[in-house]
Amino acid sequence: MSGKEILVDTNIILYLLDGSDTLVEILQGKDIYLSFITELELIGYKENTIKREDQIAELLNECSIISMNNLIKERYVEIRKKHHLKLADAIIAATAIVFDMPIITADKQFKTVDGLKLISYQHSINPINPKKAN
Repeated sequence: MSGKEILVDTNIILYLLDGSDTLVEILQGKDIYLSFITELELIGYKENTIKREDQIAELLNECSIISMNNLIKERYVEIRKKHHLKLADAIIAATAIVFDMPIITADKQFKTVDGLKLISYQHSINPINPKKAN
């Protein structure tokens, strides 16, 4: 690994698709990885429009998707039991730890997970356009 790799949580992808310039800057020049569970959450997101589905498909083609493996399963079990994260979040955290990769997320519950290289993102509302992130 080159040190440019970053695991991106589902909420970050959604903020990015909503036009967050801050996230574009943060992710610029990075090799973006997603857990397979993030891929599933994105393609199954209940509020997707056809346009959003097209955007997601395009974005997924530009990312590397990490599949489930035995090491992730083992770490998932540890995280789930110790930190009581939701299934998807525990898988994503386990993936970041197993692949020794920083994770960017807006979810605060990740702060409790030992061994996680966490990049916390605080989503803020743009006062001019409340639907657009800053």
